[in-house]
Amino acid sequence: MASYRPDPRLLTLGPDFYDAVEPARFPQCVPRFLNRRWAERVGFELDEAQWAAHFCRFEPLSDNLPEPLALRYHGHQFRVYNPEIGDGRGFTFAELRDDRDRLLDLGTKGSGQTPYSRHADGRLTLKGGVREVLATEMLEALGVNTSKSFALFETGERLDRGDEPSPTRSSVLTRLSHGHIRIGTFQRLAFFGDLDNINKLVRYCLENLYSEQPASDDAQNALRLFELVSGVTATLAASYMAAGFVHGVLNSDNISITGESFDYGPWRFTQDWDPEFTAAYFDHYGLYAFGRQPEAIHWDLAQLAACLSLVAEAPPLSELLSGWSGRFEEALVVAMIRRLGVPAGNDDHDLAAALIKALAMRTHPIDRIFFDWRGGRDPGVERYPSEEFRDLARLLAGRETPRTHAYWTNSEPCSMHIDEVEAIWSAIAEKDDWRPFNEKITAVRRMREAMDQDAPAG
Repeated sequence: MASYRPDPRLLTLGPDFYDAVEPARFPQCVPRFLNRRWAERVGFELDEAQWAAHFCRFEPLSDNLPEPLALRYHGHQFRVYNPEIGDGRGFTFAELRDDRDRLLDLGTKGSGQTPYSRHADGRLTLKGGVREVLATEMLEALGVNTSKSFALFETGERLDRGDEPSPTRSSVLTRLSHGHIRIGTFQRLAFFGDLDNINKLVRYCLENLYSEQPASDDAQNALRLFELVSGVTATLAASYMAAGFVHGVLNSDNISITGESFDYGPWRFTQDWDPEFTAAYFDHYGLYAFGRQPEAIHWDLAQLAACLSLVAEAPPLSELLSGWSGRFEEALVVAMIRRLGVPAGNDDHDLAAALIKALAMRTHPIDRIFFDWRGGRDPGVERYPSEEFRDLARLLAGRETPRTHAYWTNSEPCSMHIDEVEAIWSAIAEKDDWRPFNEKITAVRRMREAMDQDAPAG
């Protein structure tokens, strides 16, 4: 087991980047989800009372941040610039090292009002908390670089919301993330023309989030950070596609500098390979539809380039930005081959193209196809007779890998579609029955175990 290693590096940035806040006082602290697996990886040994003390009442952890910090940022929301945002219902509570020596932080959602709440209550519905746990567990299982839902407590308040029956139950979520620095964090500094703090933030990100020693030249640092962020965001976009996932709100304040997916609101998994599938009911023009997510992330990255152009030359930034599509295409090949569960080969581009062409036929759900064809196995012409799948079978010949985990003998793949999520919530809302929720978490983790166990070598 790892040891708890506090490392509150955020304080080195100084007060220009955050505001100290107080957590809300909740009438109850009822544990609904505790991520003991990740608690072990960051060195926590907590009994239930300690979980509640630190992740519902937010009593400071030893040798860590003395008080919660609401981070300052701006951002484009559906491509409209908004300088009135920031951590409006959350804060950074602690920073610590994991068993890989990465600097992680514990951030909250629903922990009360901050200077950026804009008259909102700073709370999180229990349904919203349940949905975020389900999203992060499923995405982690599918190999997406995602924040981890660390703790979810029901808090005993009644909330009024316009998008679900009210009053509704309340919760507070703690997520474990590889930093909460966003593209929007840089946008705020650029908005104010604060070049010194842009350079400071660049150095902070290189040193603390990418474990690189910054150079003495600020322009060189900015270019290096942009190159790194370009790479991880290309991988993020590719992983969404391979997972069949639609984030729903890919605003620039929701894009982490580390390329880690986080903050799940109206997310969904698309059942079919449907480029026009949207997750958010308010996304009237399909800006963040399944097939437009790479475009959306690339657009957000362009906003980061604009910020960094204040401290670095524009042409090399533009060159890196123009190369993003190529990096995405390469990352998509890797992501598709990985989910298929076959070793890398010389014809991976052809194989990935054939796989996407087969998926686009929509003759079977995405999860079913990857389940049936996992390890390069051809399920047979009776089940997959079309020419597209026969082409896929020909390209997979000779690349089969063993499937040893019992999960692959299931009659159905593990999935996380909206009807399943709604059924899980209905059981909680109507009967306070948490069994479907817990059973789904168990099933998702079993799938992750199977995919890890039967992943091709290398």
